Amino acid sequence: MPTAARLRRALPRITARRAVAAAAVTALLAGLVTWAAWPDRSTVTGADARLTVRSGPSGTEPVDLDTRFYLPRGASAARPVPAVLLAHGFGGTKDSVRSDAENLANRGYAVLTWTARGFGRSGGQIHLDSPDYEVRDASRLLDWLAARPEVRRDAAGDPRVGVVGGSYGGALALLLAAQDPRVDAIVPMITWNDLARSFLPESAGRPVTDGVFKKGWAGVFFGGDSGVTAGGPAGAGAAGGPPGAAATADPSCGRFAQDVCQAYLKLATTGRADPAAVALLRRSSPAPVLGRIKAPTLLVQGEADTLFPLSEADANARGIAAAGTPVRVAWYTGGHDGGAGPQNDQDRVNYLTAQWLDHYVKGTGATPGTGFTWSRLAGFDALDRGLVATGYSTDRYPGLTGSASRPVGLAGPAQRIANPPGGNPAAISALPGLGGLSSAAGAAGGLGGALSGTDLPGQHARFESAPLAEAVDVAGEPTVSIRAASPTGEAVLFVKLYDVDPKGVATLPEGLVAPVRLTGLPTDLAAARPVTVTLPAIVRRIEAGHRLRIAVATSDQAYATPAQPAVYAVALGGDAVTLPTLSGTPIATPAVVWRWVLAALVAALLLGLAGTVLFLRLRSRRRADSVHPEYASVPLVVRGLRKEYADGFVAVSRVDFEVHPGQVVGLLGPNGAGKTTTLRVLMGLTRPTAGELYVFGHRLVPGSPVLSRIGALVEGPGFLPHLSGVENLRAYWRATGRPLADAHLDEALRIAGLGDSVRRRVRTYSHGMRQRLAIAQAMLGLPEVLVLDEPTDGLDPPQIAEMRRVLQRYATGGRAVLVSSHLLAEVEQTCTHAVVVNKGRVVASGPVADIVGDSPSVRFDVSDPAAARAVLDRMAGVRVLPDGDGALVVDTNGTARSEVVAELVRAGVGVDRVVPRRRLEDAFLALVGENSRGSGDR
Repeated sequence: MPTAARLRRALPRITARRAVAAAAVTALLAGLVTWAAWPDRSTVTGADARLTVRSGPSGTEPVDLDTRFYLPRGASAARPVPAVLLAHGFGGTKDSVRSDAENLANRGYAVLTWTARGFGRSGGQIHLDSPDYEVRDASRLLDWLAARPEVRRDAAGDPRVGVVGGSYGGALALLLAAQDPRVDAIVPMITWNDLARSFLPESAGRPVTDGVFKKGWAGVFFGGDSGVTAGGPAGAGAAGGPPGAAATADPSCGRFAQDVCQAYLKLATTGRADPAAVALLRRSSPAPVLGRIKAPTLLVQGEADTLFPLSEADANARGIAAAGTPVRVAWYTGGHDGGAGPQNDQDRVNYLTAQWLDHYVKGTGATPGTGFTWSRLAGFDALDRGLVATGYSTDRYPGLTGSASRPVGLAGPAQRIANPPGGNPAAISALPGLGGLSSAAGAAGGLGGALSGTDLPGQHARFESAPLAEAVDVAGEPTVSIRAASPTGEAVLFVKLYDVDPKGVATLPEGLVAPVRLTGLPTDLAAARPVTVTLPAIVRRIEAGHRLRIAVATSDQAYATPAQPAVYAVALGGDAVTLPTLSGTPIATPAVVWRWVLAALVAALLLGLAGTVLFLRLRSRRRADSVHPEYASVPLVVRGLRKEYADGFVAVSRVDFEVHPGQVVGLLGPNGAGKTTTLRVLMGLTRPTAGELYVFGHRLVPGSPVLSRIGALVEGPGFLPHLSGVENLRAYWRATGRPLADAHLDEALRIAGLGDSVRRRVRTYSHGMRQRLAIAQAMLGLPEVLVLDEPTDGLDPPQIAEMRRVLQRYATGGRAVLVSSHLLAEVEQTCTHAVVVNKGRVVASGPVADIVGDSPSVRFDVSDPAAARAVLDRMAGVRVLPDGDGALVVDTNGTARSEVVAELVRAGVGVDRVVPRRRLEDAFLALVGENSRGSGDR
């Protein structure tokens, strides 16, 4: 069997390519114009036609293109509209972008879609966006648009038009704008700058002819459409030519042009590019012609893209901007390996695209500007559990170096690694169209988990950092320096940056690797010179406590590697990896702006309601901003508090008390007495029906700024289970918007007493551990007022004793503590003051000692407790109390103690000591009654 035929048998079929490459492009474009909330498809008309255009080097070669033209309602010669030329991705057809075209038409554009030559029902062969073929085809389509009476023209033969496309279509948009000055604006997405560099990347600055062949993606991109695509032109031969061509066409090339196919076959066979192959790929690249582009350009590039990474858009942006053309760059969380990304990220890209086209093509709206936007996966939506991305913006595009850099130290000895014979077995970093295995697993497992071990033992070296003291937001291309030695003088290596969590699980962001081909290497590592490796650009937050790992591998399934086995020596060339960092302003997900269109009556009602709410808030804020002079130095004052619910239930009828500096005040009462409702009102979680609360003289209302002076644990702790204890505390404090230095985090952690457990995920905590972490959270920032609801719940006796000492120490230096608890013995030992609530009212308040007062219960130390109990049981009104801790505790109930002693002595029972017993529990029961129940506190 001929070599070409054998190779063709091994290549992916068209269906496999469509499942990966075209799927990503179609997914992005499917979300591109779906910003119309409820599009009325009946307002759009679409007409199919087979157009014959003349292109080729001479401009005279005919080719039939399968097209569809969409017009919005009302477009006519009397009312012409601007146009959009909408290109599909590699392997797609005009039907791939149908929904996008309909939605663009609903926005008021005439839209022309077509199936590129060599695909679907169009004729011709695939030339990879050749300026002579595919680009000239598109230029002829502009001629066709200019002749349509419904399309607005800037001049005779010059339609008002924007060009939009992703991947294959994105490169076409760039090349067409460089070749045809009639293009008014372009939106290229997830596309390339230099097709040669894309398929022959080299991360150490060497020429593209030394690049490492990206065989995985090349096989999908080139080999997947070698055969006739389904639904080809009727009567066409195997190469998409005229009838009868099948007998002479090379079956290994299918509908690819011969020069393109032969260049690919040579690359796939040798793994190296010659100057002719590089020149052919460069012919289909925007890189050489960027300076000719005058159409304002919005470049959208995916962060999850092992085919065309962020560096491709960066090169396009720099080349176009150098000519003075307006350029805007947007990164999003999808790409060839990530699809269209989360819905809210699609919404952001859609908004930017609509804004760009409307201004530069339609001529409406303000200038979009050239600010930079990007996004990062943030978590899961609480409603549908779909991924959510957080968007950010800056005034200027920083490139791939970020706005600042952060060196992170690395350590590790020199290591020997083996290149396997024939490149097999090989490490797996990414699969075409599926991205990085570790990144995919990480997203599925909560953004943090990942598969590890994709590097094979003996075939890679590792160098690691210490755990990070704080989180780092990476955005751009990290760099690292390595040294290598080889017995052959040459080595192909793959350098990777892993994010390693505290459990040792490693994530390779998006499966991105930096291939390098090193030549002129010494055989002795001591003589090797450092080589700087530029790693692929990533957008990732490396959390505190995580480590960075640089892996240097000899094999990767996605790339061609030397077949000859060899053993290399590898070491660090420097002591750090440099991370580009970037900070920006968080942006809300752009809403679908026209969903606000409501009936006039509904709008009026909403405006009226908003005005009422605004008036009430302003009035409340004015009252909250004023300071009551009498209470200015008092941490907490509650006056006339009442809470009645809509159904008439009264949870709190009237509560008054004060908490002064240095006091630890216990809020006591039976279940349903109104304690929790009081605390909820205090924390702004519910509004009182009547009454007022003051914190240092400031009136307390929901959302009041003075709430920042209160730390609270009310209704139990709530933490993110997949984060560690310390990460939860940091996240909570970040949400307050205050500097981390003000959190007094170390002091709070000492209070929690969790030891090394603070670095474990909270999902592994016991109830008591969660409770201690919640108390530490309440104490973050050392607030002047601390409010705790059942703080000792879940703690063991030693921990309860420690908590008692902590609260007493805390209420010093002008601070105050309010504690709600059912453990009366603990309140008696901990609190200086107490407030007893029953049935929604305060029944006693003041120092604990005053509330306890003289107790009717007496402790008797006797010689014979059993005989004494029998004597006392016979005395009227006298009762032996349970739970006397081994002693005889008696409620004399008004009977003189001397009479009780005399009765015991007459019965022959010796009485050693009589001690009055004063307990808060006795006073509490006397105040509320043993069987008292509250009002049913909610």
